[in-house]
Amino acid sequence: MLRRGVAPNKFTFPFLLKSCAATPGSPAAGLQAHAAALKFGFAADHYVSNTLIHMYSCFGAGFLGDARNVFDRTPRDSAVTWSAMIGGYVRGGLSSDAVVLFREMQASGVRPDEVTVLGILSAAADLGALELTRWVERFVAREGIGRSVTLCNALIDTLAKCGDVDGAVAVFEGMEERTVVSWTSVIDALAMEGRGKEAVGVFEEMKAVGVPPDDVAFIGVLTACSHAGMVDEGRGYFDSMKTEHGIEPKIEHYGCMVDMFGRAGMVEHGLEFVRAMPMKPNPIIWRTLVAACRAHGRLELSESISRDLLKEYPAHEANYVMLSNVFALTQRWKEKSEIRREMSKRGITKVPGCSLVELDGEVHEFIAGDESHPQYKEIYRMVEEMSRELRRIGHIAATSEVLLDLDEEDKEGALQWHSEKLAIAFVLLRTPPGTQESFPSLQGWFLLVQGFLVIGIVFHQVSCF
Repeated sequence: MLRRGVAPNKFTFPFLLKSCAATPGSPAAGLQAHAAALKFGFAADHYVSNTLIHMYSCFGAGFLGDARNVFDRTPRDSAVTWSAMIGGYVRGGLSSDAVVLFREMQASGVRPDEVTVLGILSAAADLGALELTRWVERFVAREGIGRSVTLCNALIDTLAKCGDVDGAVAVFEGMEERTVVSWTSVIDALAMEGRGKEAVGVFEEMKAVGVPPDDVAFIGVLTACSHAGMVDEGRGYFDSMKTEHGIEPKIEHYGCMVDMFGRAGMVEHGLEFVRAMPMKPNPIIWRTLVAACRAHGRLELSESISRDLLKEYPAHEANYVMLSNVFALTQRWKEKSEIRREMSKRGITKVPGCSLVELDGEVHEFIAGDESHPQYKEIYRMVEEMSRELRRIGHIAATSEVLLDLDEEDKEGALQWHSEKLAIAFVLLRTPPGTQESFPSLQGWFLLVQGFLVIGIVFHQVSCF
């Protein structure tokens, strides 16, 4: 086009930039296209700017700064501009930044559209932000934004990931039109919460109304069978994939079956199943089998598989941690120390687990021994108070879960600063007496009795089975 002397205009660049965004592995072309837009004076055009934001966000987290630079220079009077940047943060794994930007959008007076809503729902699902999700659901109803099938599917998925499976089912039941994604989303939601029989019932209903299940739907129903201990039913569904539906099982389906055998204590069946797989098992499948071996006392087999994994994948921290834990369970502390030294020598560190709670529309993250929170001193005092009160009413710490060569008192100390305890303590600090609140991402329910004061707080963990 340029060689022929035809000058591009403002309509040329959005198409060009979208093409560059579709090949995120080579951002050089996108950078050249941006330079050309600047050269010809169209980089400040609203449509070109919005497409630039989208393009840079598609290139990955390393280019989100470039996307933000374009966003900051673009007039923010359109939901499209805000949605492009919010979506970019979500794609780049910066969901908290997406929520902050969404709050800024609300304050600016620009009305979110369906694309904005879909982006913020993705962020809420990633963060487990149930309060935000419910606000979005009310906002959609209040503002008259059409509840399209895509939006309803996103609501089902987000509510489920935030722990409100009943809310997800309610959205599904209220849909006038459903796609296979709708059915699959609610099957997954029920399966994740351990409601296997209900999930299987929805799967059968889907087939009865003439919606053919796809490979994703089978992952959902196999997960449901695994969590509910329905081994025979799971085998039947797995076999029916090829015989009845012409679907070739993928490695994810094999992984579901291994998980199902493992949860049921059928470790040998799981091992035979893995050895008979038509493709090479990935590390996740082997780790699933290792976890089953540990849970059911097959420590020799667990050690053997862990050693093989470490030999084949020496750069992954999980393989070191698994073998280290086997040594700890068998009280082979010297070998456990050697594993830790090898990790240190290779520069491999264990990624700490974290717990998230949403309070007053803000998501707070905690890791074990965390002192980064501005209220950490008050939180630690509350944890100590919780521990004293729990001991007073007869609670005994599960010191068997501490895989360290420590005496009982030190093991209790190691458990005391667990990320979930820090999160619970924070919520107790911020929750008025006599209230009951729900929070995603934490296990079970916790009741603290303190004098005559009773504070009930319900915690949900989406998948704790």
